[in-house]
Amino acid sequence: DMNGKLLLSALILTLSTGLHAAGGDAHHHHGEAAPQQLQLNAGKQWATDATLRQTMNEINQAMGKALPLIHGNRFSDGDYQALAATVSQKVAYAVENCKLDAKADAMLHLVIADLLAGAEVMEGKAGTPRHDGAVQVMQALKSYGKYFRHPGWKLAQG
Repeated sequence: DMNGKLLLSALILTLSTGLHAAGGDAHHHHGEAAPQQLQLNAGKQWATDATLRQTMNEINQAMGKALPLIHGNRFSDGDYQALAATVSQKVAYAVENCKLDAKADAMLHLVIADLLAGAEVMEGKAGTPRHDGAVQVMQALKSYGKYFRHPGWKLAQG
């Protein structure tokens, strides 16, 4: 649906401009409009739906396959490119098809922003090692597991 696609393009746009504005340091926010931090829902994890759980499982599995190769320095630029494409496609699918309430959705967007930023680094666009992008994607998956209710979630191990 067009709305979802527009939202995603807008998200990617704010993401890339946001990163450059912060001088390439994504952990460093200026001004009062700092993005919300991930937090629990009054001490509980946020609800998920089947689409989101399936998509996050698929991203986690793709990372799980890649990690041993990444750690063994047997992951080429082409491999990173393909992994980045997988992450971006799955995220786009989740954004378009998952239905969460507004607060959970806002929290999910923080995780999604990290997933997309990591994918961008894996594509070699950020001027930092592609490996760092994989690390960022794993951190996003770790946050997802911590802040979202996903029965049976196990973070991929390298």
